[in-house]
Amino acid sequence: MAAITSRYARAFADVVFSMKLAPASVMQQLYELVSAVKSNEVLQRVWENPSIPAEQKRALLDAIVAQANVSKPVRNFLAVLIDHRRVGELAEIARGVESELDARLGFAEADVTSARELTEPEKRALEGKIETMTGQKVRAHYATDRTILGGAIVRLGSTIYDGSVKGQLHRMKEQLAAE
Repeated sequence: MAAITSRYARAFADVVFSMKLAPASVMQQLYELVSAVKSNEVLQRVWENPSIPAEQKRALLDAIVAQANVSKPVRNFLAVLIDHRRVGELAEIARGVESELDARLGFAEADVTSARELTEPEKRALEGKIETMTGQKVRAHYATDRTILGGAIVRLGSTIYDGSVKGQLHRMKEQLAAE
């Protein structure tokens, strides 16, 4: 994440904790706004257009906030992004806010790729093993990739645990070639 987006993410995370807001609720509201901006090309152009005064952009924001269930701190955060011409980076900043909140709450983000869709008990068991390895609570995101043949690949930050059949075959191939 770029230094500028990281700065906004950390600042908003500070607000969330200092005001004792519910992080899950804040993130839901923030992602709803990200979705609204992504799905409305006119809204994107208006908020990103430097020739439109910030007051008009904030008035549009207030109209959206009046219809949606958005708290004042989230509204104010978006107004800051509008004023500083950072709305184009809203999605990246929202991901940064989520990462910052997770880090402060002691969560580890895990990306899990498996050959097939995992059942809920399998997901819970895998998350339990990851929690034991890391000593942190885990928030896992799941994806499937049939090319790994079986098993799973877990990415925790920059660390990758490859328990896939494809990975095991590749390691065996390297060992045989080395002998």
